[in-house]
Amino acid sequence: MDAAFTEEQDEIRRTLRALLDKRCGPDEVRAAVRTPAGYDEALWRQLAEQLGLPGLALPAAYGGAGCGPTELALACEETGRAVLPAPLIGTAVLAAPLILALGGERRRAELLPALAAGQSTAALVVPGGQLGTALALTGPNDGDWAGGGRAGGIQARWSQEHGGGAPGRSPGAPRAGGGWRLYGEAEQVLGGHAADVLVVAAHAGGFARSRTLLFTVRAKGPDGAEAPGLLRTRQIAMDETRPQARIELRDVAAELLGEDPSGGDGATDAVAAALAATGATAAACLAAEAVGAADAALSRTVGYVKERTQFGRPIGSFQAVQHRLADLYVAVQAARSAAYYAAWAAGGGRAVPEPGAGALALAQALEALRAVAAEAVQLHGGIGFTWEHAAHLYFKRAACDELLLGPVHRLRARAAEQAGLFASGGGDGDGADAGALVGPAVRAAVGA
Repeated sequence: MDAAFTEEQDEIRRTLRALLDKRCGPDEVRAAVRTPAGYDEALWRQLAEQLGLPGLALPAAYGGAGCGPTELALACEETGRAVLPAPLIGTAVLAAPLILALGGERRRAELLPALAAGQSTAALVVPGGQLGTALALTGPNDGDWAGGGRAGGIQARWSQEHGGGAPGRSPGAPRAGGGWRLYGEAEQVLGGHAADVLVVAAHAGGFARSRTLLFTVRAKGPDGAEAPGLLRTRQIAMDETRPQARIELRDVAAELLGEDPSGGDGATDAVAAALAATGATAAACLAAEAVGAADAALSRTVGYVKERTQFGRPIGSFQAVQHRLADLYVAVQAARSAAYYAAWAAGGGRAVPEPGAGALALAQALEALRAVAAEAVQLHGGIGFTWEHAAHLYFKRAACDELLLGPVHRLRARAAEQAGLFASGGGDGDGADAGALVGPAVRAAVGA
């Protein structure tokens, strides 16, 4: 692994930081989250037009910049520093990679250029608050995380008046002119209240042949009206910079995300693999974002303790305060290294895949952000306990990020399970070769 960044990667970081320093201070953040969209739409367009941020990791053929997970993680680190409220995670990190991986050429050409240009946004809809499991970060995503075909979750069916039963077709295979319909609901959908495109995880085939598939829903028509049968409600969240929504689908028209229009059994494995690959990149990006937020909170705190005086001297001159800040600095730097390694591994840097690297990096970054945010509130004294202070932007981000893809102990448990650390030894079992599969990030994070 070459730890040095290229000139292009450094330029992405510098340019994005300069723009966000001018346009995204604490007051601007608070104003943006109270808009109907939940973010500054003019700033998002500027980030798309001048920096190509939404399409940073998309191929140039679809209007993207053709970069990889490392560049996207570096961009997320800078947006984390500013606690930027934007549809970056939902669009560029979660939804667009799934469309790229599973969508045919027609679907990619229809959806990706608009997403890359910032003209539309997207959201990943996973029922039951199971986003971490769907992305294979807190558990295996080959089970019934999306409802198992029973009541609850989101169900998909082929339109009865156009489908099924034709000679030579598998049961439930569609005829020409038919269409998929979705019914169900999901909560805590990141950016779902304002997204133009929804990538929805739903069960098809009923209880007997239940399988999880991904569908795309055009949430808004050309006239801006909501799709028939779709009801979206913005939910109250502690972290206003990550707006969430409740999505209700009542017989909503959808299109299967995949080449096989019938959604056969082979599609299930493809969906699980695409979600796991997206999860590895998402974990690295969210870890980098948490590192950026922690670094900014720590910098603000260091600046404050240099100015705040007590007993005739700056409180930063007291050894007890210095020790606390030094511990936080070490935690942030360690989390940064883990996040960079996870992004490098997600981009194919390792010859042998290391699936647990992203989950461990995210766990370490979330812990670092939580520690820094808590100390920032404490070391700012009385003013740090007021909701109006900037320290609470980082504190709320730390609390809610762990709920989004955590908790931390489940991230670590899943990584250990994937690495086979607790498998029984044996000559031909998975546990026998676990040591060869566990990379430096995994060993360092779990203390192996």
